[in-house]
Amino acid sequence: MKQTTIKKAIRCSGIGLHSGKVVRLTLRPAPEDTGIVFHITTDNGTHRLTPKPDDVIATGLATTLGLNGSSVATVEHLLAAIRGMQIDNIQIDIEGNEIPIMDGSAGSFVLLLKDVGIVKQSKAREVYRIKKPVKFERDGKWIKAKPHNGLRIDYTIEFDHPAIGRQTMELEITPEAFASTVSKARTFGFLREVEYLHSNGLALGGSLDNAIVLDEYNVLNEDGLRYEDEFVRHKILDFIGDMALLDAPLQGHFQVHCSGHALNNGFLRTVHEHKSIYLEKVTLTEAAVPTHEHEEAPAGTPVAA
Repeated sequence: MKQTTIKKAIRCSGIGLHSGKVVRLTLRPAPEDTGIVFHITTDNGTHRLTPKPDDVIATGLATTLGLNGSSVATVEHLLAAIRGMQIDNIQIDIEGNEIPIMDGSAGSFVLLLKDVGIVKQSKAREVYRIKKPVKFERDGKWIKAKPHNGLRIDYTIEFDHPAIGRQTMELEITPEAFASTVSKARTFGFLREVEYLHSNGLALGGSLDNAIVLDEYNVLNEDGLRYEDEFVRHKILDFIGDMALLDAPLQGHFQVHCSGHALNNGFLRTVHEHKSIYLEKVTLTEAAVPTHEHEEAPAGTPVAA
């Protein structure tokens, strides 16, 4: 399997979730082995950032990356589109400090990537594959991972809200599955939280145009939900984006229970910090072997926490 990039540069603009201002985004082709790289342009010049798990500086409303005084917020939906569509090498030029929120999903980014076209490069794709079962848990929320030849996500959410409740989804992530099943699922929030954030000058770009908003009982969006289980679909989207901060795609079978951006990043930092234990670098042209699912580590085996 070969590495990929996009055929040519493509531009878009949209409202920033945090600032409420228009921000501009350009996606450019990148050479083999570049990975994902941000060029962030602000009043202080242009800064290059190749994201790593330790570069996450905030996980409140979204995932924010920062390095040497420059930062870019709300990166997870774009990164999910890039990884979900199996693009290895791409340059992201951003004017401002955040990615446009678009409609609150990754759907617009998938359309952009499909429209510009994805091309194969000459070098083989390398991935990080989970090589040893691991569990990361905080406050009753957890992520389990085990070896798998591909990316499989089994996700469960539980919200004490009549419009959400308990939702589960199991999905093998391929470009086709990502585009058709999770890419259009929107972020969501509660009216009481939105009102509080706006009153404190936060999330100024958030609205019914780019999020599902719920009051105590109902969805407030006039058109309702895109899917009955749109909430868990969006959580899978977020998870894919939050797992994109390695220098190669991540493969494994992930079972996720009620996670969010902070727990996602804590898990990724842990397996990256101990990558000699939990990760192996695999060249996919040499990995055409059946998946070997392993039982979880027996009692007494170190478990990330």
